[in-house]
Amino acid sequence: MLKHLVKITFFVAVSLLAACQPDDSPTVCLPLASLGEIVNIQGGEFQFGDNRFYVDEGPASRTSVLGFTIDRHEVTNAQFRAFVEATGYLTAAEVGLSEQDFPDLPAQYRVPGSMVFVPPADHQPSSPAQWWQFVPGANWRHPHGLGSDIIGKDTYPVVQLTHADAQAYAHWMGRRLPTEIEWEYAARGGLDGAVYSWGDEKPHAGSLRANTWQGLFPHVNLAEDGYVGNAPVGCYAANGLGLLDTTGNVWEWTDTPYGPDRKRDYGSNGFDPQQPGVMVKALKGGSFLCADNYCQRYRPAARQAQDVTVASPHIGFRTVGDGISDIKQ
Repeated sequence: MLKHLVKITFFVAVSLLAACQPDDSPTVCLPLASLGEIVNIQGGEFQFGDNRFYVDEGPASRTSVLGFTIDRHEVTNAQFRAFVEATGYLTAAEVGLSEQDFPDLPAQYRVPGSMVFVPPADHQPSSPAQWWQFVPGANWRHPHGLGSDIIGKDTYPVVQLTHADAQAYAHWMGRRLPTEIEWEYAARGGLDGAVYSWGDEKPHAGSLRANTWQGLFPHVNLAEDGYVGNAPVGCYAANGLGLLDTTGNVWEWTDTPYGPDRKRDYGSNGFDPQQPGVMVKALKGGSFLCADNYCQRYRPAARQAQDVTVASPHIGFRTVGDGISDIKQ
């Protein structure tokens, strides 16, 4: 984390933050009464990974999975608020970083805050290091900084949580974060080996099937689906197993250490060649920032390394439980 933050420009320009905030309308795609539904996943065998795309998705293998339960949708702001109100929990972004734990980090990066995506000015050259800025005051209640909030967005996925934050909620629920294998098996929706969770047709071929970036990333966001940023849970059709938003919207934490391929065990800390020495977990599902011309990781087999101590406005999570449940679906 240190190596990343010290390279990131301190940023507080509210005008730019507004440019990447999600739509402010209080849209509800899934009624509040339906929040928290659990889906039973029968165990089985499937193709884990893929050899056709990014190297870190392979080698593909036949893998068996035991039955488990999984949240039908990403954990929402309303659900996380209930946890906070019951426990008084403060997220990492709300607490900030201590000088004792991070003595080499400049003081301006230790204050409460988090990472925010800042799109470049029209058609100006840029790089990923410039798109992400540390913004004081950014947290799950203010995903893009103090100029933003989640009022009227109870059914939007909660974001700006580190791996530990997501894990704390899961444990409070008596559940846990999914392994990468469990997540991918459920996200495939029963379509073994298909490119996407609905088959092999691209997300925007004919009809919009997921909340991803429409347009030329990162300069042009056409927002054809009505959302510049994340969308409420359940705005798109469920996959074959009844899960919502396993494609796009927000990336989802897993509890599996990330490695640049699946050829060997990278230990409990994982390993990412681009950030050596950092504990990394595998994210799954892609987000509203994934586009046809960039990322293309909105496929069940796709994955991405994420520093467990870094939160952002395009990362959320869902939880799982062991075994099959009699919980009403």
